[in-house]
Amino acid sequence: MKNLKMYINGEWVESASGESITVINPSTGDQVALVPMGKAEDIDAAVRSARKAFESEEWQQTFRPHERGYILLEIAAKIRENKDDLAKLETIDVGKPLSQAYADVEAAARYFEYYAGMADKILGETIPVEYGIIDYTVREPVGVTAHIIPWNYPIQIISRSVAAAIATGNACVVKPAEDTPLTALKLAELFAETKLPKGILNIVTGYGYDAGTALCSHRDINHITFTGSVPTGMAVMKAAAENIVPVTLELGGKSPNIVFSDCDQDAALEWVVKSIIQNAGQTCSAGSRLLVEAEIKEEFVAKVVNRMKELKVGPGISDPDIGPILSKKQFERIESFIFAAEAEGIKVLTGGRGVDVEGGEGGSYFAPTVLDHVDPACKLAQEEIFGPVLSVFSFETEAEALQLANNTEFGLVTGIWTNDVKRAHRIANKVRSGQVFINNYGAGGGIQMPFGGYKKSGFGREKGLEALRNYTQLKNVALRYDG
Repeated sequence: MKNLKMYINGEWVESASGESITVINPSTGDQVALVPMGKAEDIDAAVRSARKAFESEEWQQTFRPHERGYILLEIAAKIRENKDDLAKLETIDVGKPLSQAYADVEAAARYFEYYAGMADKILGETIPVEYGIIDYTVREPVGVTAHIIPWNYPIQIISRSVAAAIATGNACVVKPAEDTPLTALKLAELFAETKLPKGILNIVTGYGYDAGTALCSHRDINHITFTGSVPTGMAVMKAAAENIVPVTLELGGKSPNIVFSDCDQDAALEWVVKSIIQNAGQTCSAGSRLLVEAEIKEEFVAKVVNRMKELKVGPGISDPDIGPILSKKQFERIESFIFAAEAEGIKVLTGGRGVDVEGGEGGSYFAPTVLDHVDPACKLAQEEIFGPVLSVFSFETEAEALQLANNTEFGLVTGIWTNDVKRAHRIANKVRSGQVFINNYGAGGGIQMPFGGYKKSGFGREKGLEALRNYTQLKNVALRYDG
């Protein structure tokens, strides 16, 4: 059990209240750390620290853009130097298999590398207006940015938004999920070893209803980045609206893999399974709906079921195929979907229940599950389950496949599996999702690829060059030099 502190103005501090939150290892149920229970007073201190640092001459004038890039490159190197510690912390915190945690740590390093290279390339334009006037635009940092991090991919998601925010010259206040704050605090340790001015990065641990609410409603925040559930995203938007603050929201999905009869079935099988079991299905972009052309449905689904039955479930540190569900509450939510499905006559082809795991007696583990004969309009087909549960549907025509793919309130990711290039592009053109993968799913982490959703999956984009727009504001300057 470790007693940790939060990071405000370059100092490690307790919460003003002196209260703490217990961090639990979901693989075992063991208590692994105590972190401060930050509240409004702590958020205010962090925001004031960030504002002072942002407005300082050191940051505004002395710290040149390429020097910001050097800091981010240094962090990328430090992440790799500490990859073993970070991966173990991520596994202990989230429960995910150790190999997946290592992949997340490497992705975090790549985010800092990527945005380090962009720090001195935030460009404006010159605009022809009329003779005697030079008109140009500049992109300036928005100021103090708020980052509310979810529990499922903490080191990846804090890295992708903080790296972009600092590259563009902002000061950050981060509120990691109360369940999984360990790698965020370790990242603060790495920043503390650099020349980054005090106050540019602040990390406040606390509950969403308390610290998160205070951060979203703070009058001195200039932008909010949030990843999480639709109801909480709505609350974030309402709080931001009170202060006319822009938000970037990524709110989950109900993503389909569309499998046509002419595809490479072995490749499709591999990624259909990976896309639903990664992090025990606790992934916003999980491929939770399998749409299969009727001609091959029985054959392909049998392959999926057999593969699911072969998967090993266990504590994350043992690097199984599937780790635990984060909490008992989340486990019971997944169970409730299955019970409702069975009551509706939906067929459970495999899984559908919790499993006992040696060495993980205090954790909550759910068997990889495949459900068939699912009504496209039912709750199971429409709502995000956030577990290793795959729902199967079949289609006869391309039009029917599209109708099924678009038949939810979400629109985050779509996978298309076909060797017909024309068909692939027709589907990609008409499907309503922010990312489309053809004969692959995820594209190696997609550091460079804009990520975000349509409909209730949110708006705005993380990752890639597009994310830089979140953290800059455009200024137009017109100079008359003649006449």
